[in-house]
Amino acid sequence: METIEVEGTPEWDVFNINCPTRQVFDRVGERWTGLVLLALEPGTQRFSELRKRIQGITQKMLTQTLRALERDGIVSREVFATVPVTVEYTLTPLGRSLATAIAGLRAWSYEHIEEIVSARSAYDDREPSTR
Repeated sequence: METIEVEGTPEWDVFNINCPTRQVFDRVGERWTGLVLLALEPGTQRFSELRKRIQGITQKMLTQTLRALERDGIVSREVFATVPVTVEYTLTPLGRSLATAIAGLRAWSYEHIEEIVSARSAYDDREPSTR
């Protein structure tokens, strides 16, 4: 696979279909990943706390997202032998670095949402068939 070099460091080519870095883009681009990362940013949380914090996520999707993030080494899971069983989730150092990047996107979104809403409105006024 061809790699590209950025500032003297060999880098992967995310545009190449076989590049494993595409998997990172796929994971981050999933619907719930960013919200789970942001919800865990302040610290360790239980499953029920995450589900309450992230409005609209189902138990199934939260479970799938957390498992995928755990598999990628982004989230750690700790099980406590209580009745009922208590499970806590924490960002790993790798996860914290990704959450920082996602927090930047959140800040950008907050800063520019009014411009985006205005642009959408203008577009919809010109292209009524897109509604």
